[in-house]
Amino acid sequence: MAQCGWKTWIRPVVLFTYLVGLCVALPLLCWELLKNGAQPHVEAWFAGGVFVLASLPLSLAGILQHVVHYTNPNLQRHIIRILWMVPIYALNAWFALRFPKASIYLDTCRECYEAYVIYNFMAYLLSYMNSRYPDLNVYLESKQPPRHLFPFCCIPTSQNGATLTSKCRVGVLQYTVVRPVTTIISLICELNSKYDEGDFNFISAWSYLAIINNISQLVAMFSLVSFYRLTKEELAPIKPIGKFLCIKLVVFATFWQAVLIAILVKVGVISQKATWTFYDVHDVANGLQDFAICVEMFLAAVAHYFVFSHEPFIDQNVSRGNCCFNFWSMFSIADVTRDVVEQSKNIGQGVKKKLRLTKSATSTSRTGLIDEEEGEEPSISHVQSAPASLADLPPPPAINSELSQSQDRV
Repeated sequence: MAQCGWKTWIRPVVLFTYLVGLCVALPLLCWELLKNGAQPHVEAWFAGGVFVLASLPLSLAGILQHVVHYTNPNLQRHIIRILWMVPIYALNAWFALRFPKASIYLDTCRECYEAYVIYNFMAYLLSYMNSRYPDLNVYLESKQPPRHLFPFCCIPTSQNGATLTSKCRVGVLQYTVVRPVTTIISLICELNSKYDEGDFNFISAWSYLAIINNISQLVAMFSLVSFYRLTKEELAPIKPIGKFLCIKLVVFATFWQAVLIAILVKVGVISQKATWTFYDVHDVANGLQDFAICVEMFLAAVAHYFVFSHEPFIDQNVSRGNCCFNFWSMFSIADVTRDVVEQSKNIGQGVKKKLRLTKSATSTSRTGLIDEEEGEEPSISHVQSAPASLADLPPPPAINSELSQSQDRV
């Protein structure tokens, strides 16, 4: 009863807390709007706040339902982490819209979390496959990987499904590592005035980091698509297409949206000549990006609530555990650390194995060449059997016959 009692009060407490926050936030929004004389960027901040305040209850409701009906921790742990993406993105963009100079610091948290979301989606799919096929590697080894789609059709296919799955895991995990590293580098460059976000000048760091992030994202997305094409029949019960589109539109579309706005700034569509209230054209570009995210997160919250529904996990006969344990399970990153370390060890062992094989092949080829060179020299037996002089040579057959005939005549 003690474990089930928290379910009766957790939802009213969260609802009451949100309503109190809403009652405090709305007057502050109106006061800020009137105080600044309805300037365009403040109006955008106010309108973005409306969408943010509308998206938060939907996301929190979905998260709370999974926490209450926490009957399958191996799957729901990853779902809850994915659902947190909308509140984090929405609040990050809203605060960055109001405080543009602090956007680089706020974006650091958002960009690190988007890599975390990609990892959790792949982990969610693998956890489901493991629940259905306890000996997953053996099962995947019997599956033949499909040919890659255009324009990746020139990439050779893997030997079997298990090899392809291992490559897909590495392809997703590399983004989990690359994205935080590039984010930290961008933060350091910004502190040293070497970042210039949104400026394709290839003098500052942003241009190169954007290319690196783009390549890393393409590899991660290609890995997810490849794994889905391999296991689409097995994953059909959880309807992965809608989930994949939600992840892709939030994570990848926001990145390409920022790149598109940067291109518009570069070609002059968004220029300093227009009447903007922000400080400069780059603040305008960042403001447009943040406002678009505020609106998009409301749509994402609606989609996530239905796509990542809690209804398949409602089971009154399964113990739901402790409230604190459920919350701690979705915030712990021990599984991520374990996977990164494990895959790093596997990659290191694979590299060492290839180096050993290369070294062995090189030494074998050298040994063969030495043997061939030694085979061309005459041996001791050949030297001993060689004739000492021309007199010891046997005469030709014709000469031998003539000698025998002359002896007969005599």
